Amino acid sequence: MGIFSAVIESPLYSSATTLHDLSHSTGFVVARNVAVFFAVVFWLGLALWVNRDARRRIGDPILIFFATLLGLAAPYIGPVVYLLFRPAETLDDVRSRRVELRALEQQLTRSQPACPVCRSWIEPDYIACPVCATMLRQQCATCNAPLEPLWQLCPYCASAIEPSQADLDAALTAETQTITLVDDIPLVPQPETRAADA
Repeated sequence: MGIFSAVIESPLYSSATTLHDLSHSTGFVVARNVAVFFAVVFWLGLALWVNRDARRRIGDPILIFFATLLGLAAPYIGPVVYLLFRPAETLDDVRSRRVELRALEQQLTRSQPACPVCRSWIEPDYIACPVCATMLRQQCATCNAPLEPLWQLCPYCASAIEPSQADLDAALTAETQTITLVDDIPLVPQPETRAADA
């Protein structure tokens, strides 16, 4: 019994029993349970964040499901893996960029003038269409510069244009025919309804 009493009285054995007593104490058990609770809540919160972020960035419901599963299956590592492979832009950003590009393309198309009769491309300073010989602009009687239909005064020589030459109704009608309206592009992108959201 001498050897066993020496082991029991050794400082190593006494510290082991203190750690055992400490790990089974009420305060330690409560702190451990609270820490586990917060770890689980944080893990589920990360999985919920992965789901919401995937719904904002991915259009395919199956990929959204797999992204959410990745966020749930591998605690704390799944959301990091999702961050590495998620799309850079949200679906709203993609829609906004697409609308902006369409509007810019239509603006570029509109900025290149076309003949109101044959719709062939013309230069801004043409007086007549070279394809169908339609008179596009009048010439100033003083300096022979091309004049726009709505001008009341020549900007090059400051001479007044005679009222008979400036037919405002015909000019406005011609202007409305050349302007194409952007009715099919909404100014604010409308969210698409998905089966997963319904």
